[in-house]
Amino acid sequence: MNRSQSGSEQVAEAWRRHRPYLVNLAYQMLGDVGDAEDVAQEAFLRFSRTEIERIEDVRGWLTVVASRLCLDQVRSARVRYERPGEVQERPAPRRSDPADRVTLDDEVRTALLEVLRRLSPGERVAFVLHDVFGVPFESIAETVGRPEGTCRQLARRARAKFVAAQPKTNEVASAEHQLVTEKFITACANGDIAGLVAVLDPTVWGVGTILADPAPPPQINHGPQAVATNLLRYLWPDVTLVSGPAGGPALLAFTGRRLFAVIVLTIRGSRIAKLEAIADASARLGNAAERT
Repeated sequence: MNRSQSGSEQVAEAWRRHRPYLVNLAYQMLGDVGDAEDVAQEAFLRFSRTEIERIEDVRGWLTVVASRLCLDQVRSARVRYERPGEVQERPAPRRSDPADRVTLDDEVRTALLEVLRRLSPGERVAFVLHDVFGVPFESIAETVGRPEGTCRQLARRARAKFVAAQPKTNEVASAEHQLVTEKFITACANGDIAGLVAVLDPTVWGVGTILADPAPPPQINHGPQAVATNLLRYLWPDVTLVSGPAGGPALLAFTGRRLFAVIVLTIRGSRIAKLEAIADASARLGNAAERT
């Protein structure tokens, strides 16, 4: 971070660079985009109140703070869920949304979310930080407040539960896959067309399907510039993008904390070769109407 900047400028720069990552991190632990945005907001609020010039690794500092906030929230929710003598409310039926229309890995995604919910707070945080975001166990131990060896065991147990819940071919995203996905999310969040073009393969093509009645024909774009321009037309500035559960191949797009699109990435090497998007026009229009 540039030490010559003022405190407010440093916070603004950190917000632009790290907020998309932080929301995604929190979403992987909490499974709720609204809660994830609240955690990121609180983490940056605490960041703005610190002696910023003394923080050497801003991203690492924010990761620790956000992870602790998530850990507290998961523990609190678990206590409420397991408290004896209380009647547990049944969750309200989910309305039809774009994720319901995605075949192939939709059932897998649902199963992984259920496994995530059943993990202990320590297992969940250790697994998400290490296996999904590559945080070293030394840092995880500081966050969780347990010895490094214990954190390794927590992640190992969580990993075994995820492996048992998914097909052999559906592995946790590689570090390279995660890096490409993070760059894509950050570029979309900032309306950074140059950054978005940089993660797209020269031969990239994208196809977008709108769920509407009557349904328009799929929109197809070829080449980095055309694909990037069309994406930002729909995803910036008021959309939050997060990875699917456990770094899965699908990205979930929320507007006004409502899911309105699912984007499946095909990554070849260090670039995105294909994008397949399914969007719910009613959810997008409904949120726009609420803002007016």
